[in-house]
Amino acid sequence: MLARTHGQAATPTTLGKELAVFAHRLGRQLDRIGRQEYLGKFNGATGTYGAHVVAVRDADWLAISREFVERLGLVWNPLTTQIEPHDYVSELFADIARFNGIVHNLDTDVWLYISLGYFRQVRGIGGVGSSTMPHKINPIRFENSEANAEISNALLRSLGETLITSRLQRDLTDSTTLRNMGVAIGHSLVAIENCRGGLAGLDVDSDAVAADLTDAWEVIGEAVQTVMRRCGIAGSYESLKEILRGQRIDRGVLAAFIRDQHLPAADEQALLGLTPASYVGLAPGLVQFAEPRLTGQDADHQ
Repeated sequence: MLARTHGQAATPTTLGKELAVFAHRLGRQLDRIGRQEYLGKFNGATGTYGAHVVAVRDADWLAISREFVERLGLVWNPLTTQIEPHDYVSELFADIARFNGIVHNLDTDVWLYISLGYFRQVRGIGGVGSSTMPHKINPIRFENSEANAEISNALLRSLGETLITSRLQRDLTDSTTLRNMGVAIGHSLVAIENCRGGLAGLDVDSDAVAADLTDAWEVIGEAVQTVMRRCGIAGSYESLKEILRGQRIDRGVLAAFIRDQHLPAADEQALLGLTPASYVGLAPGLVQFAEPRLTGQDADHQ
């Protein structure tokens, strides 16, 4: 399909590769979330074991504390105030917010692909149309996903900033804050489910994708000027800019330009054989890098 850097026709790509970019990005964030440490403490009212030591003088309270916390499946934090400082919670929320942001980016990109006609929305899969225009199926799942991701991130960022501060050895700001974790994560889950539902209701319109490529011969200019540079032809970029920028060209104009450069025969034939649909480089094979990296218990946990 035609790529659109800055919204303009650009070097062709494949739809699979573009979706794989999002799968890879989301997978990296899931890996980070899966590696998050969950900390715990057991050390008294100000983190000094003061009462513990007075009550049972001969006990190894550091060892007891560590064993107790770790048996709960937590990472022992030896240095705290009255509370465990919640830094890990803030770290986790930052990763979830980043995941939400990538989901939001996927929502907006797919919304734009629908607008361009690259996707058809399947009737009967949660689609809602216009109240006055019978032909429309509105991409409401992606729009709802966007909104929920934004609400979730607003809450997560506020929580993350608040939770890392507790005045002196303890205040109660975290008490109110922690009670809103479920709301923030709930909006994240709604965003994810809406995005998934929207994706499940799409079909690719191959004809529309191909139609955009058919007359986009100007995008081959990147390949032509790169080969010209390799062959030492001065002013290659500027020469192509004169015939390409701000105008559309056909195959014949581009072919004539290529022949006029007197390139080595192999280079000339390779460039003349390119079409907007075939100029995709390694894109079809790049999807392999979006394979899930989680296996076994890690995958079940996620």
